[in-house]
Amino acid sequence: MTQALSELGAHLEQKRPDCVLGWDVAFGELTVDVAPANIAGFVEFLKTDPSCRFSSLVDITAVDYPARPKRFDVVYHFLSMYQNHRIRLRVAAREEEVVPSITAVHPSANWFEREVFDMFGIVFSGHPDLRRILTDYGFRGHPLRKDFPTTGYVEVRYDEELKRVVYEPVSLVQEYRQFDFMSPWEGAQYVLPGDEKAEAK
Repeated sequence: MTQALSELGAHLEQKRPDCVLGWDVAFGELTVDVAPANIAGFVEFLKTDPSCRFSSLVDITAVDYPARPKRFDVVYHFLSMYQNHRIRLRVAAREEEVVPSITAVHPSANWFEREVFDMFGIVFSGHPDLRRILTDYGFRGHPLRKDFPTTGYVEVRYDEELKRVVYEPVSLVQEYRQFDFMSPWEGAQYVLPGDEKAEAK
């Protein structure tokens, strides 16, 4: 399987050097890095090329790397039922960079791209209806960004008196707890809080 994926990676690099920035086979999966501006054309090539025929879009997601200049990786997964192959495309994008939509090639990308927009704030140009899909329309921020607070900005509850849902600033009912993740395993070279009680006995 690894040999077949390596051959596929070399085929893609040879046929579309304008799109493929690099490729790698790891853990039995082929990952291809693609230039943002060329993603739609490359996806169409993958769908129509007789050696590929990646006709099924499985998923689109993203990964946030806040310390990188190109903060986001937009990740696409495709399946070729004809060739029995899977492929992952990875597009590195800056925070304000716009990524072309692939809805013209794969209409099923519509909701996937809306989810990535909602969760990460990545804008897809040419999308027919780019709006939030999981959070409310007035929601502030993008929950899967690493800098989004774990508590959020507002909390939602049903007000029995007003007979409607209300939004309020987050109010924690207890102090924020600090968790100590030091290893409790035998052989550790430090003393865990509370160990002194055992020695006192």
